[in-house]
Amino acid sequence: MTGNSIPPDTAAPAPAQGSMTGLTSDKVTEIRQEFGFNDLPEEKKHPLLKFLSYFWGPIPWMIEAAAILSAAISNWEDFAVILLLLITNAVVGFFQERKAENAIELLKKQLAPNARVLRDGAWQEIPARELVPGDIVHIRLGDIVPADALLGNGKYLLLDESALTGESLPVEKKPGDTVYSGSIVRQGEMDARVTTIGGNTFFGKTARLVQVKSPRSHFQAAIERIGNYLIILAVVLVAIIFIIALIRSESFLDTLQFALILVVAAIPAALPAVMTVTLAVGAVALAKKEAIVSRLSAIEEMAGMDILCSDKTGTITQNSISIGEIRTFPGVLEQDIVIAAALASKKESNDPIDTAIIEKAVSATTSGEPGTQGYEVIDFVPFDPDSKYAKAKIRNAGGTVMEVAKGAPQAIVSLAGTEAVLASTLDGWITAFAEKGYRALGVGRTRPDGTWQYLGLIGLFDPPREDAAATIAEAKKHGVNVKMVTGDHVAIAKEIAGKVGLGHNILPRTALTAGDGDESRKQMESADGFAQVLPEDKFRIVKILQRGDHIVGMTGDGVNDAPALRIADAGIAVAGATDAAKSAADIVLTRPGLSVIIDAIERSREIFRRMENYAVYRIAETVRVLIFLTLCIVLLNFYPVTALMLVVLAILNDLPIMMIAFDNAQVAGKPVRWQMNRILTLATILGILGVVSSFILLWVAREYFHLDAGVIQTLIFLKLAVAGHMTIYLARTGQQHFWERPLPAFALFGTAELTQVCATLIAIYGVFIMTPIGWSLALIVWGYALVWFVINDQVKVLLFRKIHPYS
Repeated sequence: MTGNSIPPDTAAPAPAQGSMTGLTSDKVTEIRQEFGFNDLPEEKKHPLLKFLSYFWGPIPWMIEAAAILSAAISNWEDFAVILLLLITNAVVGFFQERKAENAIELLKKQLAPNARVLRDGAWQEIPARELVPGDIVHIRLGDIVPADALLGNGKYLLLDESALTGESLPVEKKPGDTVYSGSIVRQGEMDARVTTIGGNTFFGKTARLVQVKSPRSHFQAAIERIGNYLIILAVVLVAIIFIIALIRSESFLDTLQFALILVVAAIPAALPAVMTVTLAVGAVALAKKEAIVSRLSAIEEMAGMDILCSDKTGTITQNSISIGEIRTFPGVLEQDIVIAAALASKKESNDPIDTAIIEKAVSATTSGEPGTQGYEVIDFVPFDPDSKYAKAKIRNAGGTVMEVAKGAPQAIVSLAGTEAVLASTLDGWITAFAEKGYRALGVGRTRPDGTWQYLGLIGLFDPPREDAAATIAEAKKHGVNVKMVTGDHVAIAKEIAGKVGLGHNILPRTALTAGDGDESRKQMESADGFAQVLPEDKFRIVKILQRGDHIVGMTGDGVNDAPALRIADAGIAVAGATDAAKSAADIVLTRPGLSVIIDAIERSREIFRRMENYAVYRIAETVRVLIFLTLCIVLLNFYPVTALMLVVLAILNDLPIMMIAFDNAQVAGKPVRWQMNRILTLATILGILGVVSSFILLWVAREYFHLDAGVIQTLIFLKLAVAGHMTIYLARTGQQHFWERPLPAFALFGTAELTQVCATLIAIYGVFIMTPIGWSLALIVWGYALVWFVINDQVKVLLFRKIHPYS
């Protein structure tokens, strides 16, 4: 290796072949006291500094500027309440985000990789963070190397060190070489002795080289657009107010302070906390459904996913390999094939095929047939995706040395050779196996003269999961088109697809249209699945479908699935996936099968609806307050509320809006995406209706009852508070009436009603230097708000269903 290669570690000699022994539990405890856990050090911001950061930024600056102006004009009442708003926003944001971070941290711990380690004389699987220097680990295809280590028993490894060095070509490692934490095993399997852990590894020292910035999701882009829209609207309307005030020669400082408060009230100060908390609460809910989220923004992608490219093994099928049938060539016994295949397998590899074959050999021995006893494995070459077989050199009880191999039928042909009659027989068996849903595994052995002999085929059967057909039907009801993607034979794919209701239009890779144009896209869109595909084909399928404006999910479990998982909008690593697949995926399933994916889709759509409800509410409230105040000032030369009242309103609004993250939400029947036109339509309808109702109340109070200006301001304050919280119930139901299911969660309903009561008491008793209005006027405002709440709901439903119905 040249250029960016990692320098060899010459500090310690390589362990000799066959000399490795595991540590005892007592020794591990002793070593850990010196070296600690195998964790990378994290730079965590001090809680106090994090809390203080909530006072820094555009939104806090505006609030602080308003406070300074209040102090400058000696308006200490306003100063105190504005300061309370500033501190409230910081406290609420800090604790909600801290709670969200703790939840996310717990989820990340569930994604922590495991390691196969030799302890107390037995192989066991433990969390990789518990490794200590001196541990013996077994590393195989698909693993991420858990620590720096020296290779020992085994033949070779082919490692992807691109994350460490930038070198794209895999690097070959042999016994005595050092492997580095963070490398991905592309081929081979070996034992290794851990030399360095945690922050002292090469990976730990160069962690900054592998930091990847998460892409901005559609949700983040939509929230930014909403925030920018609200800020621009606020600035424009405030500019109008400022110009009018200057023309009328009103106090510059008073106008400036009011304008700043108006902007503060319009800006979604709670937006970052609402976004983080809603996604984190959703991630915890998904974890309870056994889908662990590693990238929070992937929740939105799951909600909009309309195509799911599903791996067959372990997702549609049980991933419970059993031997269904054995075919032997003349002169070969079934037990010969089973013994040869078992000797070409390795128990510690934890491979389901190896496990099934070894169990078959053990059961044969128990029943009195010859087994693998008396054979010694001299050398073992694990399965290689290029050669497509695993091979072992063995010595029998008589001292004869021979080789055995198992793998793809055509791969064994490349070893043993074949004649025309044998080739036609082999093809016939493979086809017959495939029609039954069996995967053919070829087995070979060398003769005394060293030439290879094809022993026969083992038919491996992985039956469909019992819930697969029902789950796929449920996915179709949710508007998700499931396409099988497998490397198996076309006949096997068609057999399984037929059993689970996917359809029989399964395309082999040889039938795929070349290029990435419309013809290729239409072919892939119409296909029910793809067979005999290679990793690059999976990547291409996902990429082309995405170009058709689809949000594509991809399931996978192997290292070769990683590219497709990474490029998919929602990469899903299935239960039992390799560490490489988990690291590339956005969501990791801990329960086998597709049903957990359906649960994840439903929960994601609920979360998306909560986000949408927040957007509608926030825009509607801003439109209502800003336009109403601006029109009152411009047309009537009257401030309907004081700057202090706006600050109190902002505080009261922030509390219930946090509870949207816990609200009950409707599961959409089809994939959902951000439809800004629909959101703006609903928000505008609600906002304008609020402006109309507030104007009517103001006109009646001034022109009919001739109330004092202070009383009118308190009346309008109470109306904005009560009606504003009722807007939450209108926003959350979209085109439905407010009483239709799902009803609001108790957390949202309770908080909204509590803050309405607080606003009512403030208005009744004149808290915060307001003119008290008493119980009678307060009850009138409540009755007025409730009447308009029903009117708003009817108008909203009628207009919305005509203009922008849900898809």
